[in-house]
Amino acid sequence: MASKQNVLAVTCLLSGALVWGLMWYPFRVLQDAGVSGVLATLLTYSLALVFGLMVTGPVWRELRAAGWWGIALMLCAGWTNLGYVLAVLGGEVMRVLLLFYLAPLWTVLFSHWLLGERLNRFGYGIIALSLTGAFVMLWQPQHGWPLPQNLAEWIGLSAGMGFALLNVMVRRTQHLSVNFKSASVWLGTAILTGLALLYQGNLVVQVQSISVSAWWLLALVALVLCATSIIVQYGLTHLPANQAIILFLSELVFAAVSSYFLAGEALGLQELIGAALIVSASLLSGKVCAEAASPLIVESEIER
Repeated sequence: MASKQNVLAVTCLLSGALVWGLMWYPFRVLQDAGVSGVLATLLTYSLALVFGLMVTGPVWRELRAAGWWGIALMLCAGWTNLGYVLAVLGGEVMRVLLLFYLAPLWTVLFSHWLLGERLNRFGYGIIALSLTGAFVMLWQPQHGWPLPQNLAEWIGLSAGMGFALLNVMVRRTQHLSVNFKSASVWLGTAILTGLALLYQGNLVVQVQSISVSAWWLLALVALVLCATSIIVQYGLTHLPANQAIILFLSELVFAAVSSYFLAGEALGLQELIGAALIVSASLLSGKVCAEAASPLIVESEIER
């Protein structure tokens, strides 16, 4: 019989998956209210950083130990989170998320190139399943090569690559605490989006034009992001990595249901077959986690 601790851990991870399966919707609501995806990302992650530091306390004493790897972690996390928002705002939610969930493929490759990890049979299986799933989902004879069909899908694909590189950064920075990594990711996202908005110009005007109701929604999203990071940490601490990766895949289920009812989006048979292959690759990555001393895929879910 499952212990109360295990039940709580499972609940925490499912809650995290639910949040990320629905997170696209408030960003679309904010966009309709005149708050762009970049500005919404800047404000929500800046507020999440403030809320998070209230819980974790000062973590910057580790800044010197972080070095260039810490900066790389911030940049990867920044693009992962900003790319996720831009992709779900501009494209079909499920197609974008499935391209994002090619992350196990890139994680296997990045860990091989940057950490010198050898590919085993599961690594080759992840590559084969991921590429086959993407080929099936994206193949349109009239368009030639099976590539993303619009800018949002390209952004979703690149955000998944950023997420995979973030996985490797987390592996590489094991000398840093989870609290520091979480704060770094929030900060990295805020910095990257802030620079993008400064480049666009009119940042002050954009902020001043935000309505009171939109500010309340921004604060709520930020609080949810902060709380999700904390509860997911608890879940990952008390469950095996291969069980956690399966629970995280429920994000796709929540996203599919919510995009169907809230945005009228549905996947065809071709996309469903591709999705099944991509999900299978993610499940196989759980097997990699079970064999490895440190998990490849699951650990950086703390950072999203």
